[in-house]
Amino acid sequence: MQSVKAKSSKWVNEASHLGNRFEWQKGFGAFTYSQGQTDKIYRYILNQETHHKKITFLEEYERMLKIYKVDYEQRFLFVAPI
Repeated sequence: MQSVKAKSSKWVNEASHLGNRFEWQKGFGAFTYSQGQTDKIYRYILNQETHHKKITFLEEYERMLKIYKVDYEQRFLFVAPI
């Protein structure tokens, strides 16, 4: 995971995809979906900006952790950039 985070942040920053420097936070979370859900995931990504006006990323992330009974510590959850 360390290699994925290092290489992806380097790529994002070198390609200037964002207006500021991108850095990963400590830790990570990963969820998988079956190939049959590809269209649903694609639509989610397309509508993500509108979707997150109704529910924040953190709220949605915590909801998924609870639904799938993932043990976690609150202090390690996503922290929004300042």
